Amino acid sequence: MRNTFLAIATALVLVSCGGKKEADKSQTDVGKKTVKVTTLQLEVIEINEEYTATINAYDKVYLAPNMPGRIKEIKVEVNDKVREGQQVVQMDASQLVQMEVQFSNLEKEMVRMDSLIAYGSISQQVYDQTDAQYRATKASLENLRENTIIKSPFNGLVTGRFYENSEIYGGTPNTNDGKAAILTIEQIEKLKVTVNMSERFFPKVKAGLKTRLTTDVYGKEEFEGTVTLVYPTIDPSTRTFTVEITIPNGNLKLRPGMFARVKVNLGEKETIVAPASAVLMLEGTSNRYVFIEENGKAKHIDVTLGERFDDKLEIISDAIQPGVKLITSGQSKLNNGDLIQVVK
Repeated sequence: MRNTFLAIATALVLVSCGGKKEADKSQTDVGKKTVKVTTLQLEVIEINEEYTATINAYDKVYLAPNMPGRIKEIKVEVNDKVREGQQVVQMDASQLVQMEVQFSNLEKEMVRMDSLIAYGSISQQVYDQTDAQYRATKASLENLRENTIIKSPFNGLVTGRFYENSEIYGGTPNTNDGKAAILTIEQIEKLKVTVNMSERFFPKVKAGLKTRLTTDVYGKEEFEGTVTLVYPTIDPSTRTFTVEITIPNGNLKLRPGMFARVKVNLGEKETIVAPASAVLMLEGTSNRYVFIEENGKAKHIDVTLGERFDDKLEIISDAIQPGVKLITSGQSKLNNGDLIQVVK
């Protein structure tokens, strides 16, 4: 009987002690807010910037003479491919014929003048006057030929025809771009886009840098481009600089006017990044902050945002160093100094 009594007493003591420990533990957790954390480390991040742009022809010309006149014949149609130097328009040649006759006579006169000046039969002044007239007429003739027999300045595609044979070209703007033209010819076997990039990338962007381009038309299919021109100045109103990118288009899949997204790879950087959801914004301001776990408490840390990398943000602060435990869940209900309990 006595042994039974001792066993019961011992059991009661043990239960009492266990209950006290549970009560103490429960009492310790009262008021703590549960959070999840991640330990921040330096990460190597690929820097990709994306821009929207409109695809443009690599070159475009509005072909027209520099003076009004009758169009004798337009030798091409829209969608025709043309070669550099190929005649595409023939204007009325009446003035050209007259100028050629005049120049032919002046050529003969200059031959005679060369002989006379050699024998001292004329003054240098007379010779110079005739020579000046000859040179001026020659320049006028070359200009008139260019404006009578109009040629394509490069290999390209006829993209617009605005007159018919025998019509009078008047020089009035008649295209969507507000320019006057008989034809438009565009070079589309290679294309270009221009994007405006933040000045902070200016040291990183050089001619030859590779880019990737996608369009809504072709979905996820990517087209490689190359930076071919970096403008040398920064726009003071936007703090951006202009970059020109060339895209090969030998298969003619891409066309001027298409909407495109351009990704520019600017290399890699080692930095501390945080999930975008862990970064909070102070109401009524643009100030950003995070919470870290320190000695069982939540600590408010103001941060400056750097680059964005998909769903992560670069966070910058003297208090944010490798090894810091960033609160990534439950942070929206925290105040500075709150007791917290970290859960997995």
